[in-house]
Amino acid sequence: MDGVLADFEGRFLEIWRTRFPDRPYVPLEHRTTFSLRDQYPKEHGDDVREIWYSPGFFRSLPPIAGGREALEEMAAAGHEVFLCTSPLLRWENCVPEKFAWAADHLGEAWTRRMVVTRDKTIVTGDVLVDDKPAVEGVARPTWEHVVFDQPYNRGAPGRRLTSWRRWREVLEGR
Repeated sequence: MDGVLADFEGRFLEIWRTRFPDRPYVPLEHRTTFSLRDQYPKEHGDDVREIWYSPGFFRSLPPIAGGREALEEMAAAGHEVFLCTSPLLRWENCVPEKFAWAADHLGEAWTRRMVVTRDKTIVTGDVLVDDKPAVEGVARPTWEHVVFDQPYNRGAPGRRLTSWRRWREVLEGR
């Protein structure tokens, strides 16, 4: 969900710049690593984590343009679509807020189509659309990884979905 349907990066940056206006920040277009924390000075690591662990953070993520419409079109075209998302290690706010986010932005029915797991390789399917440049785990995936385009994953190999407007071209054109 994060980085694919929900704008984690944009919301983080908005909060960071509001809370710490005198500190350096990394504009989205300059992000080069999947782990946002890796691009901020180590002395600010606790503040970085505090933002995404804080109550309300995940529920406040803005939707990525076209995501809901694409999901609805996929479902209407007969595709079995599930939301596969990884929780943070400290999950007490993250997990319930991801469900609330889905209900708020996608509709209650999508909460029954959510899979929450730290290891997406154990989930079966044909395609996994994910912003993580390399999805690894204990199993050999049954799905093809299609990278949802973000600045930090531009070097990742494989097919790429640059916007939800192109979902048919990329996902149905397998």
